[in-house]
Amino acid sequence: MVGEFTFPVYNLLVMASALVVAGLLYWLIERTSLGHVVRATAENGRMAEALGANTRRINMLVFVLGSMLGTVGGALVISTTAASLEMPIALIVEAFAVVVIGGLGSIRGAFLGAIIVGVLRALSLTYFPELEVMSIYLVVIVVLVARPYGLFGKAEA
Repeated sequence: MVGEFTFPVYNLLVMASALVVAGLLYWLIERTSLGHVVRATAENGRMAEALGANTRRINMLVFVLGSMLGTVGGALVISTTAASLEMPIALIVEAFAVVVIGGLGSIRGAFLGAIIVGVLRALSLTYFPELEVMSIYLVVIVVLVARPYGLFGKAEA
């Protein structure tokens, strides 16, 4: 209990796990040499390969890491919702909204976008359940009109 609000312990565990995973991912991408090679490969694979990076191995590593993160996320969220065949569609729409709001290529932006989408969904479900999905699209539209590259995105040269 926090004031008038009740938080299930499992939800707090999921939030703590998400913060730990986000922190580790940020550290990996921003603070390690592997992260620099991954970003270089994503920016310009041919140049990274010319400089000696094994881009095939980097691409495989990123795919495996993404699969692991998706598995961890699915394992954490599955006990709070009912599993269905349509589940991935809703998650893909939310993930797209998070990336668009935060800005492509920005970990800080993705983190902020995830918080915005999560809080917006919670508020929408509480006060206007029929507008839940539309509210996310409205925020995406507002962000794209105000900042076409997202909150932390950068225009390409």
